[in-house]
Amino acid sequence: MARTKKETTQFVCHNCGHRSLRWLGKCPECEGWNTLVEEKVAPQPARSTAMVAEKSKPLPLREITHDESGRILCSSHELNRVLGGGIVPGSLILFGGDPGIGKSTLLLQEAAALAQPNAPVLYVTGEESATQTKMRAYRLGLDSAHLYIQAETNLNDILAAIRNIQPRLVVVDSIQTVYRPEFESAPGTVSQVRESALALLQVAKTNNIAIFLVGHVTKEGYLAGPKVLEHMVDTLLQFEGDRDHMFRILRSVKNRFGGTREIGVFEMRTDGLREVANPSEIFLSQRKDDISGSVVICSLEGTRPILVEVQALLTPSSYGIPQRVANGIDSRRLALLLAVLEKRVGIRVGTFDVFVNVAGGVRIDEPAADLGIIVAAASSVRNAVIDARTIVMGEVGLGGEVRAVPQIDKRLSEAAKLGFKSAIVPKYSMKGLEKPAGIEVVPVERVDEALTKLI
Repeated sequence: MARTKKETTQFVCHNCGHRSLRWLGKCPECEGWNTLVEEKVAPQPARSTAMVAEKSKPLPLREITHDESGRILCSSHELNRVLGGGIVPGSLILFGGDPGIGKSTLLLQEAAALAQPNAPVLYVTGEESATQTKMRAYRLGLDSAHLYIQAETNLNDILAAIRNIQPRLVVVDSIQTVYRPEFESAPGTVSQVRESALALLQVAKTNNIAIFLVGHVTKEGYLAGPKVLEHMVDTLLQFEGDRDHMFRILRSVKNRFGGTREIGVFEMRTDGLREVANPSEIFLSQRKDDISGSVVICSLEGTRPILVEVQALLTPSSYGIPQRVANGIDSRRLALLLAVLEKRVGIRVGTFDVFVNVAGGVRIDEPAADLGIIVAAASSVRNAVIDARTIVMGEVGLGGEVRAVPQIDKRLSEAAKLGFKSAIVPKYSMKGLEKPAGIEVVPVERVDEALTKLI
């Protein structure tokens, strides 16, 4: 009599997928603490290597054809920008973001807009019923006879619906709710998320169907599930924004078919998300001209220059340890810039409470904002108002030098288009620069030189 394999238990790291026969407090692979979770593993039949060999046939690169015009254009120009020109058929796209940020709203809007008689769209919801999805679509003013809604979490039933409908686009909301009945672990575990995503990846590639996967985000801000999920997908999009602000930013973190760091800006309204064609003008619309500590900087997100306002408020500390609060920038970067301001310029800020904010709920990670942050802090300390039509850009080194920033011509063109009259830029960015008409470019080499010209 053949001996049957018993069900086994293993511990899997939800960050890197490392497997262990016993629980460990620290993962030996990624060194994460308390990341191993218990899972039951049922015996699985071995895969047929003959089938894999038959499907995988090597072809010369020259004989492989591609059609760049075959992309699916979305109704939103901002989403097309982030995706690199539209949705590539056969791609697997992971869409992450905080709860309530607008992931399902944006994808439901696009699904309804792309559904056509000869190209239906399937929207799979594992967190809502079909009636609840209909209520949300009614609130957004959406109606389509070719958009199919399926409230299902069983992967086999989802795959059967894809075979029957033959859609050109599938949205799975969310991948953490989908499960394969062959595995006895709960939905959302490492094995369920990994195997479900792998099955959907195979369906996308073999049938040339674009699939969106909605992913949950942990309280630390990372995508829930195994890290291998991010490597498996073709494109990773991150939806960001502050719930207290109306603006949402869609950022491309990974894109095999386009550039990374591209962003799209949307505005949350009662009838859904609407794209913002000129985000710089919107972000600066409520700026006051006669307030110290306010400076306009230019951040380059992908290929798009965006002008935002950086606000700084420095007041004498009433506590033993001064506060350092940063909203929209890295707090460690702020500490570095304050040290440069005190050591290289001589402005004492060690006994001040420092509050820095990027207006509009935008997050800036580019080093080109360094000089603007320092100028805003110095402006607040000296209570001096910076000219409202002056823009500041430049990376700051530990020696107080102002380093060059890339694509200075694009930044200056955007500033000139919005009516700025002067720009403080790094001296080393002036080589070969064609100055836009209507804006005076002032090169600086050190931080103290920039402050002398502005304050």
